[in-house]
Amino acid sequence: MSDIAQSVADIINENPSTMPGQIATQLGVSEFEVVASLPDDMGTVLPREQLDALMADLPEWGPMTTIVSLAGSIFEFKGSFPKGKPGHGYYNLVTKGEGLHGHLKLDAVAQVALVSKPFMGSDSHSIQMFDASGAIIFKIYLGRDKKRLLLADQVQRFTALKQQIVSAA
Repeated sequence: MSDIAQSVADIINENPSTMPGQIATQLGVSEFEVVASLPDDMGTVLPREQLDALMADLPEWGPMTTIVSLAGSIFEFKGSFPKGKPGHGYYNLVTKGEGLHGHLKLDAVAQVALVSKPFMGSDSHSIQMFDASGAIIFKIYLGRDKKRLLLADQVQRFTALKQQIVSAA
């Protein structure tokens, strides 16, 4: 086990809800280094070449929470991740009416990770995108029902994706 992995494990053992960004700040490393060092049941790195297929599949998952953090501010969108199509160097989100709009610079995504970590006492699963320096670009958290329970079909999709990666390794 690497020094970073051991430090990450120690911090998580002390407080399981500590977020990867907080751990990164504490250890003076990138957030991706922390996520890549999480215990196997908490973090799985998705091969970058699978990003296009994942982006095409996400609109079928149903309502989720997309989070963008920038300069200490956090922006959240709750709803289905929109379909997109490549154009002009971006993955253009195609939304009719209200919903998440934007243009993702997928070439800037160097790493993708699937993260399963408790947050505020609840199970949490997310798909996280990182740039070449290991900084987070955006995160997509699985949705919850009115009772704040994770949506079972999304958990199944997420688990199947993790298993596919582990089996291919």
